[in-house]
Amino acid sequence: MFAAPSVAASAHAFLDGLLGAERRKTGWMRAEAAGDPGPWRQQAILGRSRWNADALRDVVRDHVIETLGAPEAVLVIDETGFLKQGHASCGVGRQYTGSAGKITNCQIGVFAAYVSDKGHAFIDRQLYLPKAWTGDPARMTAAHVPAGIPFATKPQLALGMVERAIAAGVPFAWVTADTVYGVGEIELALRRAYKGYVLGVTGQHSFWSWGAEAEVSGTAEEIATALGEEDWIRLSAGAGTKGPRLYDWAYRELASLKADALDPTLDQSLWTRGLLVRRSLSDGSLAYFTTWCPAGTPIQELVAVEGRRWAIEDAFETAKTELGLAHNESRSWHGWHRHVSLVMLAFAMLARVRQLANGPPPKTTLIAKLAGSLVDPGNPARSDPTGATAH
Repeated sequence: MFAAPSVAASAHAFLDGLLGAERRKTGWMRAEAAGDPGPWRQQAILGRSRWNADALRDVVRDHVIETLGAPEAVLVIDETGFLKQGHASCGVGRQYTGSAGKITNCQIGVFAAYVSDKGHAFIDRQLYLPKAWTGDPARMTAAHVPAGIPFATKPQLALGMVERAIAAGVPFAWVTADTVYGVGEIELALRRAYKGYVLGVTGQHSFWSWGAEAEVSGTAEEIATALGEEDWIRLSAGAGTKGPRLYDWAYRELASLKADALDPTLDQSLWTRGLLVRRSLSDGSLAYFTTWCPAGTPIQELVAVEGRRWAIEDAFETAKTELGLAHNESRSWHGWHRHVSLVMLAFAMLARVRQLANGPPPKTTLIAKLAGSLVDPGNPARSDPTGATAH
């Protein structure tokens, strides 16, 4: 990753700072923890030093797959905001962020998290650039945005992450995301790659069935309104901080068709398109999801996939409160991606530690068995540490 030993040492110090006990991971705080007289070495790793943040992203992804990889894993796409003051930080502008729950001055980063039964961690990220930025060449140059970076919507950024994961051979069976990413090119790309999905859509998204037992057509909200109580089943979307996250769920199968109906190059396997509806137990509010899955997939599995989305929310919270994800002081394009990639590495390391801590104890080795046999209370000849009475 780092050609110069001094840059590698600075990266080590930066990573130590992210994993340290300081609550704020600013340059001064990280420098103090590293014993530096000032933050210049910490700042250089984000700015003047020569290294490729995308190469580090790929290293992190490969490490995550090596430790957490599983064929039935879920790729979760989501975004988070970084509150900022001023107008110089790359990508900053007045835009909505769920982090603040309002439109405010911030940066938006789109992320992909890998979630399996072994744990979860980030594997991709990209800074979103509003049109106010991509349409202003002078502003792009001042923030060191690489030449040729066009405007891309958040779903387009997500599509790029899915395509990179597929090209890298990342093992996963599903993708889930909220309504920002629910329809469009990402659906077709996932179908062609034989990946299932549970993607959020609005209540006004239109659905219709063909070849199903019962004809269904209309908006998601209209279809949900026509459901009877017998159509709902209470299931947990996974364990939460206060126990199982219970909701009522309903599923409407809209069509089952062979994969090659979408693309003649695909095989003959049968896949099903459907509508999944979630109803809150507290206020009855509804959420809607378009689904694509192998024929015969039970609703319980679709619910479990949708429930994986909590993992990226947990990752954002942990990365911001424990690893300084939101403490980036660099204003440049490469500074943002370098900082975030180093945080991703720190999070992946913690995910591995968590996996080991929560896993089964190590297997007893032959050496351990032999060592244990030398201490036998029932046999003085074998328990004498001096060996004086040994056979």
